Amino acid sequence: MQISRRKFLHHSALAATALTAGACTITTSGQVTTLTLNVATIEKYAKAGISAVTTVIGIAAVSSALGPVVVSGIEAAGATLNAALAAFISAAGDTVTISYDDTSWKTQVDSLLDDLDTVVSKLSTALTLLKTRAGSSVVSTASMAVNAVQTVLNAFEALLGTVMLKRGIAGPTQTEIDNALKVLGVA
Repeated sequence: MQISRRKFLHHSALAATALTAGACTITTSGQVTTLTLNVATIEKYAKAGISAVTTVIGIAAVSSALGPVVVSGIEAAGATLNAALAAFISAAGDTVTISYDDTSWKTQVDSLLDDLDTVVSKLSTALTLLKTRAGSSVVSTASMAVNAVQTVLNAFEALLGTVMLKRGIAGPTQTEIDNALKVLGVA
């Protein structure tokens, strides 16, 4: 089997990002690659999404500008992410790491990723609406939270080698991840 230089560089960049973050280890035995994820890192990423919902919806001008239908959609996405996180933490218990090649764990981690993606999507849509309905300072504050949670989503995707790999893009740097987590109050 031949691996193109481009594919090798993409895998290397993703592996470097994930390993730098201390979020996982990657081992290969023959044709089987196992990704071991750090439960605490996955928990931080999910909590960042929940925090982004709280931050954006907590701005009074945002809620009034978006209206109850949009706000309830964002809140529902946040609640779904929160429930998925609770199920994940309950199942993981005190375990420090999990093997991502296990189907049940993969399903739970993918659920967290999908729910975080939904939160980012709903917040991004809300931000677009805010730009026409609210003042620049409100938009700026909401934008900072949305950009931070997008960075966390990108880090999560890079960690799992999913969308970022398909797009041929390396994930965010550790500094970018740390800054995003600080913005969202998850350090």
